[in-house]
Amino acid sequence: MTESDKQNGLVARSLRSVWHPCTQMQHHETVPLVPVARGKGAWLFDTDGKRYLDGISSWWVNLFGHANPRINTAVKEQLDRLEHAMLAGFTHEPVVALSEHLAERTGQMLGHCFYASDGASAVEIALKMSFHAWRNLGRSEKQEFVCLQGSYHGETIGALAVTDVAIFRDAYGPLLQRAHVIASPDARCAQDGESAADVARRAAKEFEVLLQQHADTIAAIIVEPLVQCATGMAMHDPVYLQEIRALCDRYQVHLIADEIAVGCGRTGTFFACEQAAIWPDFLCLSKGISGGYLPLSLVMTRDDIYRAFYDADVTRGFLHSHSYTGNPLACSAALATLAIFEEDDVLASNRDKATRLTAALAPLADHAQVSNFRQRGMIWAFDAVIDDADAAASFSRRFFTAALEQELLLRPIGCTVYLMPPYILADDEIDLLAERTQRVFQQVIE
Repeated sequence: MTESDKQNGLVARSLRSVWHPCTQMQHHETVPLVPVARGKGAWLFDTDGKRYLDGISSWWVNLFGHANPRINTAVKEQLDRLEHAMLAGFTHEPVVALSEHLAERTGQMLGHCFYASDGASAVEIALKMSFHAWRNLGRSEKQEFVCLQGSYHGETIGALAVTDVAIFRDAYGPLLQRAHVIASPDARCAQDGESAADVARRAAKEFEVLLQQHADTIAAIIVEPLVQCATGMAMHDPVYLQEIRALCDRYQVHLIADEIAVGCGRTGTFFACEQAAIWPDFLCLSKGISGGYLPLSLVMTRDDIYRAFYDADVTRGFLHSHSYTGNPLACSAALATLAIFEEDDVLASNRDKATRLTAALAPLADHAQVSNFRQRGMIWAFDAVIDDADAAASFSRRFFTAALEQELLLRPIGCTVYLMPPYILADDEIDLLAERTQRVFQQVIE
């Protein structure tokens, strides 16, 4: 059997038995399904040996490359000691060390970590904690949540309730609790003469009006700091976070920061909230925290919220749980990931890489059929200007297919092309990513 036969066989078997995520499966009658055999560095390789530069970090999780030797070693060593133990009534070194390291990164402002597996579960935990904390404090009327236009926080029922992306939410509307949806601080919403900071302040004013009317019944607002990713990499000025932090303090409302996609250095600082010099009441992490190795998510919170649950009465405790909470293997991958940040001065290195890639993408920024070229840390995005509705509807799939032919893994969101590469790109890989992204765009847009 040839390698091609093996590859085709794997694809056929997958299409028969695997229901792939975020996919209309019928599209795979025309859009290729890539059978991945291995990964190395920034590259994925299929069963025929063809390579693909992972320009989106495999859905924003893979920070330091595939098969990273240091993370590999940490996971292998942990595997010989302890693969898993329940975290109810037990503890272990990896989960304690990880919690300590993360708390230290917040200056102990967020000193308590509660663990789960995926990002949506972390959001569910934060929402439940906020609701339950208010109840324990005698404010049981505070049951409502606020989210932003275009927000995305996950696919579980609670997370969907604070998500405002129609294609994900609408089919399940009857199952969801209604949330207050307020204006996004998306800088692309600027009116004539407005700066990004002006847009942010205008959006914050809408939140203030809502609080003036409903603060007594609102438990929390949830935001994606600096970049709303799934709505098309909508970027906003850090002043928005400062404004809503002050409003939350004034009106006694919790602030939940969903840093699942934008944390772990992705926006230029380890936590995105650092760029606004504020801390939320709850901070959700997932994706890159384990370096893209194993499912891991967590919620960090303040001591006063932790204390609201600390009581002899079991019913006042936070009784949420997941079977693999605080898994030692995942926590070991996360500790190795944090060690790489410290040992390699990753944030400084990323600034140099970002400067080079931004310069290499300059022709796209000036392209007649590109609008709103933007960059924040290690995220780049631009919107394709397409007048024909049918061409716009098929743009993402056509771009994805053309990119594969150019050895790139890129997956636009609608007509928004974005790059979220791993942090280990060499100069020649940066140049290749920029040049071929431009080549693919020109091919697809014509």
